[in-house]
Amino acid sequence: MRKHLFQGTKTICAILLMAATSVTAAQATSGPGCLRVVNVPAGDVLNVRAGASANSAIVDRIDPYAQGILALRSQCIPLSRPWGSRWCSVTHYNGNSVVDGYVKARFIRDQDCP
Repeated sequence: MRKHLFQGTKTICAILLMAATSVTAAQATSGPGCLRVVNVPAGDVLNVRAGASANSAIVDRIDPYAQGILALRSQCIPLSRPWGSRWCSVTHYNGNSVVDGYVKARFIRDQDCP
């Protein structure tokens, strides 16, 4: 019985390892890990900045109702600040381009990727 259970556990671990190491572009943009724009009024846009500062150049503008994928690239910083005051490194895929930049955490929330 123990041998059978151990072999089953090894099989499950092998499957999970293969799945984790064989991520394709399509898999990377489906499931958890994407964001949605919040707290941006209709008619306004979310500015994506080149750096983690309001003084950094604007590299993209996202309409709060726009289609596309907004994904978190790393942990929002600095960790010592309250959540809404942190800057989050994101990638915006809109079908025509891919832009990397930073947005304030108070303007994004988690959602599943399309």
